[in-house]
Formats: sequence, structure tokens, C-alpha cells
Amino acid sequence: MGGPLQYKPMPSPVGTLRLVASGQGLAAVLWENDRPGRVPLGAMIEGTNDLLREAERQLSGYFAGAVQTFDLPLDFRGTDFQRQVWSALLDIPFGETRSYGDMARSIGRPTAFRAVGAANGRNPISIIAPCHRVIGHSGGLTGFAGGIEAKRHLLELELKTLASIAVSRAE
Repeated sequence: MGGPLQYKPMPSPVGTLRLVASGQGLAAVLWENDRPGRVPLGAMIEGTNDLLREAERQLSGYFAGAVQTFDLPLDFRGTDFQRQVWSALLDIPFGETRSYGDMARSIGRPTAFRAVGAANGRNPISIIAPCHRVIGHSGGLTGFAGGIEAKRHLLELELKTLASIAVSRAE
């Protein structure tokens, strides 16, 4: 499969992220205090390559309010159901949220909202596959691998970015 995964640490406003790449694409964006085993990846070596540099560039742009969509090859590693949920995350527009029920309906499994929540909790490619945009049915912020404060920060960043774009268009 192309040897061990490569990873690169990346400082960010939500803590140091660990970007992980395989030969097929970006395999993970992990949190500084990620729960061990949440995303089983196997052997990794620290290094850098064009994909890791590009992922860091795009994520830096996201945190600066300049990038709203990512253009990176992704290598989701999980069950068929998990990959289906994670792919559906990519359809949630920047600055918008969906409930777990909305996500379950979007993949044609309307009663599987708990399973969607479990898959969401194991999303390996945080931020880029925007699991932070999935909230409880009542609109409350629910569990997040990066912590609720990081989730709040990401959602507020997206709303501020959209607001600044709207202001600049109005001028």
C-alpha cells in the first residue's frame, strides 16, 4: 500500500493538529488531545510531502477565513457505512449545520441517527470532512473529538467569514 503513513504537526487556533497522509490521499486530521484508538491508522512516520504541505496551506487559509472548500484527495479508512457518513459530511455547506437525523436521512437511513452519530465521532478527517457542522436535533452542540470549545470556534469562524463576505459584497 505504499509504506507507512506520513504525518506532519500543524499549529492552529484550535491546538496542534496532526495531518496524516497515505499514498492515496489525506487519511486524517487528528486533534492534539485525540482519544487513543479513535482513529486506528497503523504505523506512521513524521515527514512531509506535497499533500501534507497542501493540506496545511488549505487549512491555514480556512482558519484565516480565505478558504471555504477544500480540494484534496481523501483516503477515508473505515467501514462502508462510516465512509458513506463521512462522504455525506462533505455535502454540508460552509457555515451551515445539520442534525444527526438530517444526516441519517441524507444517506437514506432515516432511523440510523445514532449510528450516524457514532460514525461521526470516528471521522478521521476532522474540519475538512466537517463533522463540526453536525449538531443535536435541538440545535445544541454535542460531542466532538476536538472538544466542544473547538467545535464552537469552528462554527463561529465560519459564520464570521460569511458575515465578512456579505459586508464586502454590500460595499
